[in-house]
Amino acid sequence: MDIWSKEKRSAVMAKIKSRDTKPEWIVRRYLYSRGYRYRKNVKGLPGTPDIVLRKYGIVIFIHGCFWHGHEVDGHMPHSNSDFWRKKIGRNKLRDERNKAILLKMGWKVMTIWECQLKPAVREQTLLEMEYWINHTYLDRFRRKSPKLYEDEETPILMAAEEQEQYGANEGG
Repeated sequence: MDIWSKEKRSAVMAKIKSRDTKPEWIVRRYLYSRGYRYRKNVKGLPGTPDIVLRKYGIVIFIHGCFWHGHEVDGHMPHSNSDFWRKKIGRNKLRDERNKAILLKMGWKVMTIWECQLKPAVREQTLLEMEYWINHTYLDRFRRKSPKLYEDEETPILMAAEEQEQYGANEGG
């Protein structure tokens, strides 16, 4: 049972921001203080990622546990539960679709949940995020190992023709 009327509940839910939330501020301030430069809410990419690190080829989504249906920390309201189940289900499907498109485009996708930024685990989350960013960046430039075998079906091509015998046909 809800403590507010439908109109009041609707007004309260409509005021919840989708951009510049506290979890986003936490991540952005950390990244900026560590020297990372980024773009926020890039509309040209699927899902409008919260943070885009173009130099690193990484997009970061910062999801609220309730709105995106986090199994660990999300909960389903008791009132109007069918509506919320469907809405959150659609959000989850949209998130997966956008992630798949971004991966096909060559982006690395990171999702940080709101519950991972609570004070007790915040430092660990931010350090893991930074490690993953650096690791991904280094992998992009790591030297690829050479082929250690030859393809048996491809003939070996020689730059010069076979050596001729000199001096055998000298007349004189």
